[in-house]
Amino acid sequence: MTNLRDVVEYAHTLWPLSGAESWDAPGLVSGSLESPVKRILLAVDAVAETVEQAVEVEADLLITHHPLLMRGVTSVNEELYKGNLIAQLIRGNVALLAAHTNADVVENGVSDVIAQSLGLIDTAPIEPGVVPGTGIGRVGNLPEVTTLGALARALADLLPNTAGGVKVSGEFTAAISRVALCGGAGDSLLATDAVRGADVYITSDLRHHPAQEAREQALISGGPALIDVSHWASEWLWLDTAAAQLQKQFPDIDVEVSDLRTDPWDFLVVQ
Repeated sequence: MTNLRDVVEYAHTLWPLSGAESWDAPGLVSGSLESPVKRILLAVDAVAETVEQAVEVEADLLITHHPLLMRGVTSVNEELYKGNLIAQLIRGNVALLAAHTNADVVENGVSDVIAQSLGLIDTAPIEPGVVPGTGIGRVGNLPEVTTLGALARALADLLPNTAGGVKVSGEFTAAISRVALCGGAGDSLLATDAVRGADVYITSDLRHHPAQEAREQALISGGPALIDVSHWASEWLWLDTAAAQLQKQFPDIDVEVSDLRTDPWDFLVVQ
């Protein structure tokens, strides 16, 4: 029977820990490596709903994109939510594994899946990693020129529904051929040559000042239109690919993707 050690070791070949950012904390969070694994549940976040779902479906392993314990924790007191979730996982015999920035940078990783879903060709990382073909974000070309409005509509149809929807900065009819993107928060890449040389940059969590400065600079020296999508939604697309990779390697394991929306926003009031 497949055990947790087998799954973790294979996960680290798909998403090597060496590819993680220095500030990140991916890897096994809880669980015994000798425990058998018959069912895996994948989700973007380890939150109350997904942990409860993992226990309810009798998953032996919950794999999330975001680490539950990414920053220092000095207590697992069950009155605190992280301690509470760890306790629920342990009592439910559910191990927890996180694949975060190490799953962002690889082929068939978070950004790569978005690029594939949009049909981009001749793609390359925005910031290349040490291993060829890996790195943060992706930049590539659309097979045919489209408009900014049409691309935003295609993204809205591609991504799961969220309260924030798809926000756009740029002319609706602007011609779009070259696309840069980064799943998750990506405003740190706004000043890179790859992003500035694209017609549009798609990412999440664009803050007011970096976005405004990028658009103002574009008026002087050129630069991309901006599309801001839900952080959760941009990373959720990757789960199906990750599940398929695990299922192929472990046909004896039932691998499922959580259908729960863990985007933190519930509704939007339009003015």
